[in-house]
Amino acid sequence: MRRRKAEKIEPSADPKYNSRLVAKFINNVMYQGKKSVAQDIVYSSFEVLKQKTQEPNALKIFTKALENVRPRLEVKSRRVGGATYQVPIEVPANRGNALAMRWIRDFARKKKGRPMKVKLADELLAAYKGEGAAVKKRDDTHKMADANKAFSHLRW
Repeated sequence: MRRRKAEKIEPSADPKYNSRLVAKFINNVMYQGKKSVAQDIVYSSFEVLKQKTQEPNALKIFTKALENVRPRLEVKSRRVGGATYQVPIEVPANRGNALAMRWIRDFARKKKGRPMKVKLADELLAAYKGEGAAVKKRDDTHKMADANKAFSHLRW
């Protein structure tokens, strides 16, 4: 067992928007270690977002979209006796951001027939407006937690 908790290594802020969130999102979109490709996808999807919304600041749209998708509660399995209960727990901010980014990326990847930059921009725009698959996933997660709040006393 460790003597102390391992330090988290934060990625340095991205060069264009000077934001750690965007840097994390680029790392999240990255596939097979191709970071420059991921950077091109994210930056060009931000440009598509700017064109579609007439908003000059794409970073504002991105942060609002993440905020709309970020779950506040989730369920974790907890075994008590012979039964397994889905126990609702609060999601820490960094895990919430990671889940939101992952959901947006995954639902953008599932769409077919268009370039990734357009799919990602569409998913971010839908999340910004409070609609789309990623927001539905967040709502489903919250419903699951709400349905199992009787087991919240089993939290650890």
